[in-house]
Amino acid sequence: MRADRLLSLVLLLQHRGRMSAAALARELEVSTRTVLRDVDALSTAGIPVYAERGRSGGFALLNGFSTDLTGLTHDEALALVVAGRGNEAGMAPALAAAMRKVVAALPSAQRDSATSGADRILVRPDGWLRDRAAPASVDEGRMAVVRRAVFAGHRLRIRYEARGAEPRWRTVDPVGLVSGGGRWYLLATRDGAERSYLLERMHDVEELDEPAQRPSGVDLERMWEERRARFLASVVRAVVRLRVRADRLPDLRRAARVVRVEASPDGRLEVEAEFGGDAHAAGVLWTLTPDVEVLTPEPVRALLTARAAEAAALYARRSTGCHTPGSVRT
Repeated sequence: MRADRLLSLVLLLQHRGRMSAAALARELEVSTRTVLRDVDALSTAGIPVYAERGRSGGFALLNGFSTDLTGLTHDEALALVVAGRGNEAGMAPALAAAMRKVVAALPSAQRDSATSGADRILVRPDGWLRDRAAPASVDEGRMAVVRRAVFAGHRLRIRYEARGAEPRWRTVDPVGLVSGGGRWYLLATRDGAERSYLLERMHDVEELDEPAQRPSGVDLERMWEERRARFLASVVRAVVRLRVRADRLPDLRRAARVVRVEASPDGRLEVEAEFGGDAHAAGVLWTLTPDVEVLTPEPVRALLTARAAEAAALYARRSTGCHTPGSVRT
């Protein structure tokens, strides 16, 4: 642990310049006495840390001293910075510490490029709707062109296949890339109107040598949430009332628009959620079985009942020694 802390201390001074013992202690979550001992240890080891006295004093590295700890390419650094902004599996504190080391160790130009590029990428567990079909693969070449245009702020020509229509060309102003529910989306504007495009439906892409008409700063997470909420509101065809185990509520929120949550007498949560239709509701809620019970409407209950009966019949046949076609008895 101390070696990790000493490394973090060096990288903080390299990245931020002079820092007081109190500021270092807050950043490293240790006491000021521990910081002073660590500075002594670094000096003894030959790391040129020196103290400046006075009100604005603190610790600093000698001019010209630097470390090269990563050897990362720009894309590798960008991927790590993007990952470090999530909180998957409760790993945010560890990722934050790792990102501090990685970003501080990058050359200044590369550091600025990676962090500004990361503002244009968002990774979220929730997509538009939870689809039972697996996400289609995205051609790496097309992905590279789209990513380059997003970072450079250039317009894109895409030959896009909208649902139920033939592919056709359109010119868009890219804003950012979002990975939602395992699928990649391009958030863009076209003729001033907000648009969202699935990368897997892009047949061809061309980066244009024209600046994109977009704001210089962007809150990609807010933009994603607003567009997703509007989309879900536009496709609601089934309102389902159900009871769900409290720890499964986040899974439900990723797949549906939850509009009401109340405590239930049995310790579960009573929830009202909106789905794209009865079949969509049944498909999502089946994945939460047996931790969810649908109360209404009856068509969704009937779909789940039928699916459960099919599963029960399948396993009943297997348990009685029935064989599927093509199996061999011995």
